[in-house]
Amino acid sequence: MSNRTSYALGGLALVVIVVIVVLVVRWNSEHSLKVRDDGYGPVRDPGVHALLDSDGAIVLGKLDAAKTIDAYEDPLCPGCGSLEHLFGQEIAHKIDEGKLAVRYRLVNILDAESGSKDYSTRAIAASECVADYGDGPVYSRFHTRLFTTDQPEEDGGDLSNDQLSALAKEAGAPEEVQQCITKGQRVDSARNHAEAAVTALQSAAGGQAATPTVVDGTKQVDTNTQEWVAEVAG
Repeated sequence: MSNRTSYALGGLALVVIVVIVVLVVRWNSEHSLKVRDDGYGPVRDPGVHALLDSDGAIVLGKLDAAKTIDAYEDPLCPGCGSLEHLFGQEIAHKIDEGKLAVRYRLVNILDAESGSKDYSTRAIAASECVADYGDGPVYSRFHTRLFTTDQPEEDGGDLSNDQLSALAKEAGAPEEVQQCITKGQRVDSARNHAEAAVTALQSAAGGQAATPTVVDGTKQVDTNTQEWVAEVAG
């Protein structure tokens, strides 16, 4: 074997080792994170509002919140579920304190990975039905359940509209909201809004469309650090 070949193979091996080390460090970082503000739960303050923007963005916060961040999530995304599990309670606490508002931009990238092939879109439609009611704590409870305890697995079964409606009822949504979900009244608009959110996500993330993605102004936030919510909220 020539020296040139030996050097080439050695260089390739070094690259492989570096990649493995980076992946291991990242995996350890992600799996060493602790649940923040455990026991706080979803938003509590009745002064917190849920607002459904014309582009489908759902803003959760007080009207005079000090800062608003954008959170791009897919209802079927496991990483989004982990984000909500680890940091959702701390986010809710900051929202109650008026230090933070969150503009949820929900996308349907994983529709094809759901049992019904349209779960993400229907879950977004249900979220819009709940958000349009305007009650912040109700929306927060629904969003929390949607992304944590009741989130389906990829390539498995998912929630029907009736089950999504029941989830909204348990969160405190009234009958008209439940009917909006059961009848799929916002499915078409949710699909359009999700497409717009994907375009916005690609723009914010440099052409990529990966979830979860959190953006503070024009800066993408590293959500694999323990203190990111506290740092963003100030």
